Amino acid sequence: MRLLATSFLVVMLTGLFISFSLAAGDATKGKALFNDTKLGNNTSGQSCNSCHPDGKGLGEAGDRKDLEAFVNSCIENALKGKPIDPKSEEMTNLVVYVRSLKGSPAKK
Repeated sequence: MRLLATSFLVVMLTGLFISFSLAAGDATKGKALFNDTKLGNNTSGQSCNSCHPDGKGLGEAGDRKDLEAFVNSCIENALKGKPIDPKSEEMTNLVVYVRSLKGSPAKK
């Protein structure tokens, strides 16, 4: 019985670790999305990087509590695309990348 309980605990903790790792996001993947001209099935042929080269002007955007809505607004209005799910892996990665720009003097 004790072995079963220990095994169950190990499986649960592994699952939690994987969930938290995925939830944390990946700035490298976010940067790739930031440069993707197909993000949000946009019709402009542009990427986030077209208006914000290397994140220019986004140094303080990472402080926004509504960053997902802000990203989707840019996708819809500037890129002429469709918003992405705010809880998706894509959005998580984009948000992590934009937040990584915070405090960078060149990004202000």
